Amino acid sequence: MAAKKSTRAAGVNTASKRATKAKSDPGRELALQIAHAALDKKAQDVEIIDVTGKVDYADYVVVMSATSDRQASAIAKNIDSELSRQKHKANSIEGLPQGAWVLMDYGDVVVHIFHEDTRGYYDLEALWYDAERVEIAEQKRA
Repeated sequence: MAAKKSTRAAGVNTASKRATKAKSDPGRELALQIAHAALDKKAQDVEIIDVTGKVDYADYVVVMSATSDRQASAIAKNIDSELSRQKHKANSIEGLPQGAWVLMDYGDVVVHIFHEDTRGYYDLEALWYDAERVEIAEQKRA
């Protein structure tokens, strides 16, 4: 009986550690800030994928769609502007001004902004079908 109690206590402790890590993970917080900046410009189907331990170039990948090249450019510019205000500078931004596929590298977080037709063609989410998705509260309300 004592063994079961310690197993339960260990389980609670592990869950507590995971919750604490999620709250203090700067990459996760940055990915959420990116998602909110994108949603401010009406990005669609925003998805944050936790690729920690699956790839060596980032911990999170944020994927989203835009209805036009112009909207994709506006989303990218808003993300860059919002994050610059918070002292997060992109390592590189590729695909502007065209906007069919914009790639933004923030170190721990890589952002893909696709024109909706281009996103379906490349289907990047399928590469990490087994990776955890991070919930975006603002998108849930929309």
